[in-house]
Amino acid sequence: MTEPTNPAARKPRPGLGRGLSALLGDVQRVDEPGATGQVQASGVRQLPVGSLVPHPGQPRRFFDEAALDDLAASIAARGLIQPIVVRPHGKEYQIVAGERRWRAAQRARLHEVPVIVRDLDDAETLEIALLENIQREDLNAIEEADAYAKLIKEYGHSQEALAKLVHKSRSHVANLMRLLDLPPEVQRHVIDGTLTMGHARALVNAPDPEALAARVIARGLSVRETEKLARDAKPGGQGAGESRRTTRNPTADADISALEQQLGDVLGLGVRIAHGDKGGTLTISYASLDQLDMVCQRLSGDVI
Repeated sequence: MTEPTNPAARKPRPGLGRGLSALLGDVQRVDEPGATGQVQASGVRQLPVGSLVPHPGQPRRFFDEAALDDLAASIAARGLIQPIVVRPHGKEYQIVAGERRWRAAQRARLHEVPVIVRDLDDAETLEIALLENIQREDLNAIEEADAYAKLIKEYGHSQEALAKLVHKSRSHVANLMRLLDLPPEVQRHVIDGTLTMGHARALVNAPDPEALAARVIARGLSVRETEKLARDAKPGGQGAGESRRTTRNPTADADISALEQQLGDVLGLGVRIAHGDKGGTLTISYASLDQLDMVCQRLSGDVI
């Protein structure tokens, strides 16, 4: 039976929101190539580096050259320990997850690399590539937002489904996608690391975000200072800023607020800090057991 062509008509896959293991399924060990010489649809084996090709829709587009050299040196010394996930693609194999390892393996002059071969459709391919990169914190905010937008536009995913897939809050997905409303020049600053996600979020609704971004970079402003700059740039902004300052709790600490936002961006969850003279409390809000499991994994150091 053929799959519906209308993205909205796609049935949710049972693996959605349960991590890489659910998306990949059980992997069968394959020690010998198929007798027919045809590309096999599943299994783990060694393949020539030259038989692998990158996926054009790979979420990650920026590869740090120095980091690639470091990884290549490690692979040359110890080999490639973690397999690359691929799918059959004509007479070749298309990389689903692990393009960075594949590039480094080439620099290390490996002739073969370990691969997991899976028969995946385009939506599953993008899901796995997105999830693996996010778990490794390999994507910048714009790359992550682009991947979310593509899954929503082309494959009919909802923001709620994507939030479950990546173990983040729905607001995290929505806030990231808002960054795509920024001018290309400001997005480039986020991609190259000149601006953080927090800086970019502060500039989304600001007038002339390109000019403000240039001022933020030139002055080395913090996220809180950038938020104030964006407020003041709006018509009546300085007055609005004064109003906010007079109605705010006088004991509120700007550094604590900045830390709440920073932790919230890292976790993709709501974070509140209540600090006093004798200590305080840190509250992390979650909407599902998957999100709670993600927090526990990060606290215990067990994140993949």
